[in-house]
Amino acid sequence: MRNQPPVRRPRSADEVRRAVPALDPAAEIRPVDEGGEHSTWRVGGTGVLRLALDADGSRRQHREIALRDTVRRHTRIPLPASVLAGFWAPGLSFTLDAALPGVSAERRPVTRAGEEDLAGLLAALRTLPAAVPAALGVPRESPRAAAPLYEQARGAGERLRSDGEFPRGPLTLAAGGDGVPGPSGEALLHHDLKGEHLLVTPSGGIGGVLDWTDAALGDPAEDVAGLAIAVGAPAAVRIALGAGHDAAVCRRALFLARADTLVRLSDRLHGDDDSPPELLRAQRTRAWRPTALDRDAGADVLTT
Repeated sequence: MRNQPPVRRPRSADEVRRAVPALDPAAEIRPVDEGGEHSTWRVGGTGVLRLALDADGSRRQHREIALRDTVRRHTRIPLPASVLAGFWAPGLSFTLDAALPGVSAERRPVTRAGEEDLAGLLAALRTLPAAVPAALGVPRESPRAAAPLYEQARGAGERLRSDGEFPRGPLTLAAGGDGVPGPSGEALLHHDLKGEHLLVTPSGGIGGVLDWTDAALGDPAEDVAGLAIAVGAPAAVRIALGAGHDAAVCRRALFLARADTLVRLSDRLHGDDDSPPELLRAQRTRAWRPTALDRDAGADVLTT
């Protein structure tokens, strides 16, 4: 069978309309700056159109729509709902989702009310039987090994110190100083709880959680680590404990978050990552804020 030629991604509002003729012809269409890996467009003031760019993206998008519908029944946090779905090119899907209120957590802080919202979400993900998302095709992901990540982070920390990007002193990655706990069971993970995927309302509550395409069954500490990077380590610990996770999950999450932020910032400064450096610095600072689980908030635990 002859291979299909690559499909050109729509680059303008007119091309989007031709690709998805069912869109409201009167609606303004404009590109979205954040999270454009699916080719994402605003449609009027009420819709977000995402175009899958390959067969794997289409499979993930179909799985995401079904998973969101499932999770929505177990949490009070709004999740995007697909109001129109289909194919914009042979084998390439699209979904038009209803827009949710709020702005990125990178632009507005989460209050204690928002922390309670997120605790409810993590509790729902923690208690949802694994068979439910597995039946939708959500993949299982093996927990990350601590030792190689520690070595990566230690090297990254030394490079950042040489660059003047990180304080001098002992590099204490494990909260409490007793080593890194192993993974504690398995849970459904959003697996990308970064700031741009958390919509925060003017009151500081959570108006929505976006982009479930990376969802997996795996180590529950991963989502807590994402929150440590997005909203700060102290808030992430409060959220996790409020969701019913124990201190071991929190300590493992702090290790993952702190190691990841050192590695990513070092990679960016040395040419292996294209993320904005100021965003990576902000994420590093949030993840390294001292928590109740840190016995000694010394020079390595940032306090800004």
